[in-house]
Amino acid sequence: MMTAPLKAGEITVPVALGDRAYDIAIGRGLIADLGTRIAALKPGARTVIVTDETVAKYHLSAAEAALAAANVPTATVVVPAGETSKSWDTFETMCEAVIAARIERNDLVIALGGGVVGDLAGFAASVIRRGLDYVQVPTTLLAQVDSSVGGKTAINSRHGKNLVGMFHQPILVIADTALLDTLPARDFRAGYAEVAKFGLLGDAGFFAWLEANWQDVVAGGSAREHAIAIACRGKAGVVARDERETGERALLNLGHTFGHAFEAAAGFSNTLLHGEAVALGIVCAFEFSTRLGLLPGNDAGRVAHHLAAVGLPTHIRDVPGLNVTADRLMDLIAQDKKVKRGKLTFILSRGIGQAFIANEVDPAQVRAFLAETLSR
Repeated sequence: MMTAPLKAGEITVPVALGDRAYDIAIGRGLIADLGTRIAALKPGARTVIVTDETVAKYHLSAAEAALAAANVPTATVVVPAGETSKSWDTFETMCEAVIAARIERNDLVIALGGGVVGDLAGFAASVIRRGLDYVQVPTTLLAQVDSSVGGKTAINSRHGKNLVGMFHQPILVIADTALLDTLPARDFRAGYAEVAKFGLLGDAGFFAWLEANWQDVVAGGSAREHAIAIACRGKAGVVARDERETGERALLNLGHTFGHAFEAAAGFSNTLLHGEAVALGIVCAFEFSTRLGLLPGNDAGRVAHHLAAVGLPTHIRDVPGLNVTADRLMDLIAQDKKVKRGKLTFILSRGIGQAFIANEVDPAQVRAFLAETLSR
């Protein structure tokens, strides 16, 4: 259950993980309270803000001012913007900078940025001095509803996405929805794919609500906070039941096995943003489910129609400059973390809101599906 707001306009979603439980605070203007919240959680702690060059221009001064107002000392580490920062080189540079800032075991890392910064800073926090606490201040829709919640941290390998990382939970997530006002429209739409995912995997009513209200979500009306809160509540519940993805949490990968392969084929570049790849992957998962006879009716078409209406790619031809073969995609899928002894695992669907984990999927069927899809 979502708890009562701490102040007007704020929604608090708890992530129930026993002695590692934490809250997700959702609302406009919450970055102004960053210092007071941290001072209450970790009295006397020094902090280091990890952010990227783009976010620093818009939001770093507000974060620093909030910390200064609460007498919380801070240093700053700025990394290049973009997925390419989830690399060994950037990780090493950032770790050395955090250590140089004299951050000690009882101090705190603040991840101020989107999913790349959150993953990078969270992974660094998990290993520097054998583990530091960290706070997520996500600045993109995708990060607010997905990557900032649940403790998955990682960098990319040349073999694929998120292959080197740790489970390391934050101690607080502050989802200030006002920060989304500076987000480019393309990036907001990319994050919307992860919002829609929560309806598609287990909440058909929420997906129907999104079909009726998505324009208000995009425009920044009251529907935006509601959608973010529902998505966060859904993820918090799954994480609380299956923190380390031994079962149910794998459902959150709906669209990601196909999507990560598309993303890797695009070189983890601006050719295809992560959320756009997830949208493509979701459409593929529903079409593949239909091909296997699992999904009756036109649910796959309904999903593709909605994502296209929002402005997301629903076919590989929607991505300019991305030329890839079925064999190349199969090579990339074989590197997915959900592969077990060479057998493929996909999140498939029996209907909107009825996703399930399909183990030991026949690679030949996947390849045939991809070949047919790419030929259209």
